[in-house]
This record gives sequence, C-alpha cells and structure tokens, in this order.
Amino acid sequence: MSAMGDRETSNHSEVTDFILVGFRVRAEFHILLFLLFLLVYAMIPLGNIGMMVIIMTDPRLNTPMYFFLGNLSFVDLFYSSVIAPKAMINFWSESKSISFAGCVTQLFLFALFIVTEGFLLAVMAYDRFIAICNPLLYSVQMSAHLCVQLVAGSYFCGCVSSVLQTIMTFTLSFCASRNIDQFYCDDRPLQRISCSDLYIHKMVSFFLCSIIILPTIIVIIVSHIYIVSTVLKICSTEGRKKVFSTCSSHLGVVSVLYGAIIFMYFIPDRFPELSKVASLCYTLVTPMLNPLIYSLRNKDVKEALRKILGKKLCLF
Repeated sequence: MSAMGDRETSNHSEVTDFILVGFRVRAEFHILLFLLFLLVYAMIPLGNIGMMVIIMTDPRLNTPMYFFLGNLSFVDLFYSSVIAPKAMINFWSESKSISFAGCVTQLFLFALFIVTEGFLLAVMAYDRFIAICNPLLYSVQMSAHLCVQLVAGSYFCGCVSSVLQTIMTFTLSFCASRNIDQFYCDDRPLQRISCSDLYIHKMVSFFLCSIIILPTIIVIIVSHIYIVSTVLKICSTEGRKKVFSTCSSHLGVVSVLYGAIIFMYFIPDRFPELSKVASLCYTLVTPMLNPLIYSLRNKDVKEALRKILGKKLCLF
C-alpha cells in the first residue's frame, strides 16, 4: 500500500503540463473552428463592454436591475476570456500544451465566474419578482446596500465553490495520461486521466453542483411563477407585453446556460464530443448572447444606446 502511494505521488509530481486535445476533427476544419471562435470572441467584449459602458454612463439606468446586469456582463467577459484565447492558440499549436499551473488557474477562474453567474441570474430573477409583485416596496426592499450584498455574496459563493473544486481536482494523481479530452481544463476530463479513487471526489462534486444549481433554479422558477401570475392580472396589454419581454429574455439566458451545464455534469459522460459542443454554449455562446438579448429586447437600453450614438455622430 505504501509503495502504491509513493508511486501515485511520484506520478503526480512528474506532471508538469497537460495536452488539450480539443475537437477531434480533420486539420482543415481547425481553420473554420478558429474563425468561428474568433468571430464569437470578438463579439463578446464588444457586447459586454458596451453594455457596461451604457449602464455606467446613463443616469436612467442607475437601478438595481442594471447594476446586476452590469455585473453579469463583467462575469461573462472574464470567464469567456479564461477559455477562448488559449483555445484559439491551440488551433495553430502543434503541442496544444498547457502548464500544470496554467490548468489550475484556468479551472479555478472558470469555476469562479460560472458559479457567480448562476447566483447572479437567481438574484436578477428575485429582483424582477420584487419589482413586479411588490412595486410599492421595491425601492425599500432592493436598497443599494442589499444589492451590493447580493452581488458580493454571489462572488463569495463562486470563490468558495471554485477553491473546493480546484483543490479536489488537483490533489488527484494523473498517471493514466496527460491528454485532456476537452478544449479547456475542466473537472470531468481531468477525472478520466486520473488513476486515483474517484468515489469521494465524484460525491463531493455532485454535492457542490446540487447545492449550487438546485437552489438557484428554484429561486428562478418560483420567482417567474409569481411574476406570471401577477402579470396575468394586469389589464394593460402594453404592461403585459413589457413584463413578458423582460422575463422571456431572462428565461432564455437561464435555459441555455443551465441546459448545457446539466448535460455536461449530470448526464453520464458517454459522448465526449457532444460534451464539447454543449460546453461551447456556456463558454462562448451565452456570453455572446447575453448583451444582445438584454439590449435588443430592452427599451431603456436601446434608448441609452441611441443617445450615446447620437452624441458620437454629433461630434463628426
């Protein structure tokens, strides 16, 4: 037993880097994938930085809803930036390697921001619930102090979860292979190349996913049930349309993000290539779509954008 433990420790210490296998396609398709990644990633900073600038520069958007939306844009911008640049470099790299420290950093930052996003989406659903179901108490209940606490709590939960996940993953022994069958460092493909006993690791990972995903989904679903029941009592067709537009945007974002995450982490890991496609949904597609969804279907944001563009055109 002692000899086996020494061998595993030795194998673990020998791992200085990993190889990100990426998509198993022919070489000519790498160019197409690179261009797709480049196009999507170019839109992510454009949309999310644009959203943050609009929110910070227009006084009319100085409300809790846009405070949360600005933080969502910040999170989207950074967690996509943790993944996309390295993935694009690897399309042209022969080695496709990532250092051990780089892999640890990538997993930690990605877990931090993706969990934070989940909690922010739940906070945004709660904010809409208060605004629509208790409008007279909205300014009292959603005070600036509470808003800051909710956002800080989202980041704190993301940080705690990320620290636990990263420590658990990188205390495993990696002696089976250095090849990570994914285009970024993720827990599941790292489990596949580990020679450690994964029972406790999988149980703790499942527990972490459950206490993150289930409460946030419950808050989102219950909030929207109350919102819909309240909206149906509104006599004004215009009022109904505006509320349903906001809620459908939020539910669209939630469905894409959580659908992909549930497929990745709760369904048995039998189709690695499908998992890579699903992971694209929350690493690149969701950060690209969020500013588009929230701006194109939001009258206040569109008016603020027109105002900024009008000023720019006047300068010329």
